[in-house]
Amino acid sequence: MRKNRLATLAALLLNLSAAGAAGPEPSLATFAGGCFWCMEADFEKAPGVLSVVSGYTGGSVKTPDYEAVSAGRTGHAESVEIRFDPAKTSYAELLKVFWRNIDPTAKDRQFCDSGAQYRSAIFYHDAEQRRLAEAGKTELEKSGRFKGPIYTEIAAAGPFYPAEDYHQDYYKKNPLRYNGYRWSCGRDRRLQELWGQQP
Repeated sequence: MRKNRLATLAALLLNLSAAGAAGPEPSLATFAGGCFWCMEADFEKAPGVLSVVSGYTGGSVKTPDYEAVSAGRTGHAESVEIRFDPAKTSYAELLKVFWRNIDPTAKDRQFCDSGAQYRSAIFYHDAEQRRLAEAGKTELEKSGRFKGPIYTEIAAAGPFYPAEDYHQDYYKKNPLRYNGYRWSCGRDRRLQELWGQQP
């Protein structure tokens, strides 16, 4: 009996040690910036990002689908939920990626897509994320870079509903259609007007 308890204790300590050696748990970030295909593609290039899921958040209807969201019937925004390694990147770095891939001066639209379902938004998961998001928005407002107001919403993260499978990694599965959409939507042209050459 004593041997069994010692063996169990040793196994528990070994598991705890392995968990500690693995580093911190992945963290979550949730952003909306118009078409989620484009946001997914942009964030998957960022260092320290483990996964990006396209989906819907910020609305009032449970288990929304693409047809209802894209028609503006649910209050949700097309969004991405990002899991990232805090040992390799920070939420502040992800915010930089976010700002430079949206048009913060557009109200209830992004590029060629119009409606609140395509609004830009930061959905924070804790007080520190909220502080950083609000500080970044204030900095942009005071920078003088833009003539008009900054319309990007900052709100607490709520339920996130992954989009249908065919939307996930759309830019990889359908590169011709994706690149054609992105070009015809004028996304990169507008981003260059706003931010200059991307770093």
